Amino acid sequence: MRKADNGRLRAVTGLRDRWSDLPRAWRIGAIGAFLVLLYSLPGLELPLLTTPDTDFTSVLFLCAVYVLVAVGLNVVIGLAGLLDLGYIGFYAVGAYTVAILGSPNSPVVVKYPWVVCIPIAIAVTMVSGLILGWPTLRLRGDYLAIVTLGFGEIIRVFALNSDITNGNRGINAVPPPAEALWPAWMDWFPGATAGRPIFSVSAVLGYYWLALTLVVICMLGVRRLERSRVGRSWLAIREDEEAAEVMGVPTFKYKLWAFAIGAALGGLSGALFFSKQTFINAQGFDLFTSILWVAAVVIGGAGNQLGVALGAILLAYLPERFREFADYRLLIFGLALIVMTIFRPQGLLPSRRRTVELKDRAKEATVVE
Repeated sequence: MRKADNGRLRAVTGLRDRWSDLPRAWRIGAIGAFLVLLYSLPGLELPLLTTPDTDFTSVLFLCAVYVLVAVGLNVVIGLAGLLDLGYIGFYAVGAYTVAILGSPNSPVVVKYPWVVCIPIAIAVTMVSGLILGWPTLRLRGDYLAIVTLGFGEIIRVFALNSDITNGNRGINAVPPPAEALWPAWMDWFPGATAGRPIFSVSAVLGYYWLALTLVVICMLGVRRLERSRVGRSWLAIREDEEAAEVMGVPTFKYKLWAFAIGAALGGLSGALFFSKQTFINAQGFDLFTSILWVAAVVIGGAGNQLGVALGAILLAYLPERFREFADYRLLIFGLALIVMTIFRPQGLLPSRRRTVELKDRAKEATVVE
């Protein structure tokens, strides 16, 4: 490994150690202040951050949804080490579940409110993850990636040709989370005008706050899982599945858990995003988007929630901030991916364990040479 890489790794490790050495009250206070900043961003109108050609709150909402996607995909790729290229399929299943069960224009007669549709969407995507994982998780590496890629395409083609999804015509009037109005005491905050709907296409503040709240809850939940026996089993499988089996870890069961939990978070993300869009059709679920999500996880730092969140934010924010370069964004993103793969394969903010793994592999490669 290059000396420069070693220096960067030591710098990242040093910052983590300093953070860990801070008193618990200081850390909680710093996290609380950061969350207050995130919730306040739509009203701050910071000139260097705002998007001149797009509504800034809508961009923040998109960033929050992408972070939620990245957190779910990180469970599968970053923690369990399973390459899922068809994650967009779970995103679509969750979105269509809410649309079919909640929209008055769907073929299903019975309609449910959004708060009822969301748990059903999560359950349906978890079951779809189990159905996909049961026969395929005995595969490894490229074979598993090809199967998941096919799953994402199958979901898109099914949505494009099925009567229950209205085919390419799609489903409109996807229900919002609630019909509530902003109270008078919130009138001081930009975008929270008293008497206006909290959740509407033109007023996105409520959607952003809801998405950000779900991101915080899901990140805390995944963090608890990561520190539990389940998380330790995932890491053992990622590092060496054969060794984990020898040590008595039921690898298939825990891989299935990773698939189901990742699917649930993907379904929640899709349901939330298309509730704000109010319209859904199969054109929004191309495999290219799914591969971009995988790249965001890898660039940010697979295995580290803050890293994958950073990768997702960059993926969602930069194209909206620099729209004048929209025609070249795929070229720029591809070049960035190549540079990261060569010079920083561990990602921008790698997990400590992942950093050690890559360092050990580099030493082994040096010895072999």
